[in-house]
Amino acid sequence: MPNPVLFSPFRVAGLELANRIVIAPMCQYSAENGCTTDWHLIHLGQLALSGAGLLTIEATAVVPEGRITFADVGLYDDATEAALARTLDGVRRYSDVPIAIQLAHAGRKASTDIPWLGGKQIPPSHYNGWQTEAPSGVAFLQEYVPPTALDQEGLKRVRDAFVASAKRAASIGIDAVQIHGAHGYLLHQFLSPLSNRRTDDYGGSIENRMRFPLEVFDAVRTAFPAGRPVTMRVSATDWVEGGLELAEVIVFAKELETRGCDAIHVSSGGLDAKQAIPVGPSYQVPLARAIKNEIKIPVVAVGLITEPVQAEAIVATGDADLVAIARAALYDPRWPWHAAAELGGQVSAPPQYLRSQPSQYKNLFRP
Repeated sequence: MPNPVLFSPFRVAGLELANRIVIAPMCQYSAENGCTTDWHLIHLGQLALSGAGLLTIEATAVVPEGRITFADVGLYDDATEAALARTLDGVRRYSDVPIAIQLAHAGRKASTDIPWLGGKQIPPSHYNGWQTEAPSGVAFLQEYVPPTALDQEGLKRVRDAFVASAKRAASIGIDAVQIHGAHGYLLHQFLSPLSNRRTDDYGGSIENRMRFPLEVFDAVRTAFPAGRPVTMRVSATDWVEGGLELAEVIVFAKELETRGCDAIHVSSGGLDAKQAIPVGPSYQVPLARAIKNEIKIPVVAVGLITEPVQAEAIVATGDADLVAIARAALYDPRWPWHAAAELGGQVSAPPQYLRSQPSQYKNLFRP
């Protein structure tokens, strides 16, 4: 395939990407007191050699109670910053791939056990649990301890925490910030009428429900250096009747664009256990396309994108500007190499690996 679009360069604000492949953020549930460990150095290190255009660090909590689990990564004090800086320094010693970080607060979905131990909520009385907080006192599941509804002081505290984490990210050389507004976590909880039952200026209409996520975006955009991208991940639908709908997310996306958002990463679901998701290859791509049709900033598609030809079709037809891979990259950390070989593209490779280039793909590795 001559000149595959997937392996053409792309610019997001002041950040130049070598190709259109993004490694999506993937929680590892392997942190200690919010601090990254040697596992993260191994995990991110191998993905940094994948040949992707951008590597995104997993959902990183802006406050301890914003972690999904007790084993989640945070960036909220000097210890978590130092640990992440050490991890970043190790990765960057051998890779120049641009690195983004996803800043997050889990809201009512926080204080849970790690997935391979069941993933259920850990109550505040347990040493690994804490009281959750959310837009309203509506629990994610009936058996969960209801969250505390954030008051005005709480809203300011959370917004300021996003700002502080963004400043810490900038100080250790992170290239871009993605604000997590998807998958049923705090900012998505504000957007969805299923979880946001407020009667003040932050609840009711979509204009009110998106008020706090926009305040967080504005504050982070002001705090993070100009030229370095600030993007938003959204769930384009809750897949539940009466929940957040695509038309409302388009309104949100347009407002983000006017405020200087540099890209939107389109996912879906995660807010309600009653969701009915039609899972299949590229199942979220139509959502990305619908949003892309309404805005001019770059759009990232994600969701069961596993095959090189599939990824190429998404960007070549204009369904999205970039594609994000997650589980496919865990299964095959060299997925971009293999995609380049199949499509006729080129990727960067460390000199230690140059001799691995198969003879039939003499131009696979970029000089």
